[in-house]
Amino acid sequence: MARVPDTVRGRLAGVLFDMDGTLLDSERLWDAALEELAVRLGGELSPAARKEMTGTPVQRTMAILYADLAIDDPDPVADRRFVSERMTELFATDLTWQPGARELVAEVRAAGLPTALVTSTGRRLVEIALESTLGRDSFDVVVCGDDVTAPKPDPESYLTAAKLLGVPIDRCVAIEDSPAGVASALAAGAVTIGVPREVPLPEAGVHLVTSLTEVDLAYLARLVEHH
Repeated sequence: MARVPDTVRGRLAGVLFDMDGTLLDSERLWDAALEELAVRLGGELSPAARKEMTGTPVQRTMAILYADLAIDDPDPVADRRFVSERMTELFATDLTWQPGARELVAEVRAAGLPTALVTSTGRRLVEIALESTLGRDSFDVVVCGDDVTAPKPDPESYLTAAKLLGVPIDRCVAIEDSPAGVASALAAGAVTIGVPREVPLPEAGVHLVTSLTEVDLAYLARLVEHH
């Protein structure tokens, strides 16, 4: 791998990427699976509930769904199995990159910077995404929702990624699209870029962009330099 350019060395220590909604246009796949589950349970998922689910771990997602549908006696094991099996099918065939995401990952990798994928999604689906779309060589470290005891918005995921990479978190840039993800990255101490998609993101302490087409290595380095 190419060395880190002199213009970046000593400033930007690593780049930490969220997956769903940030690198991959996968939230629409979650929409489909969760809406299908709601129909199976005799209801219809509200737009407000779906927005609240964005970026949350599966346990929280299911709790929101049950509350939205007023289900008092759910079968979470069976329901999570349904969603997992449906998402397995969709991740294998329907994943696509978000605009600018593939190019940014490639530029960061070409520069030799440490990179991590930091996601609330379980490892089973992440492995499919790595195989079908992202590429296993795109990241030095992969931290999934079931790899930590306290998933996003807790900072554990990002702190774990930085520790595994062996880099200081305050010189890393984290890139997120959800309120839970942004909260996690900020609490960990990372420089945080937010790409609003499904829901608005907080502005305090976050560098908001409309698309990853606006982000390149030089931009990441400047953010860390002025952090």
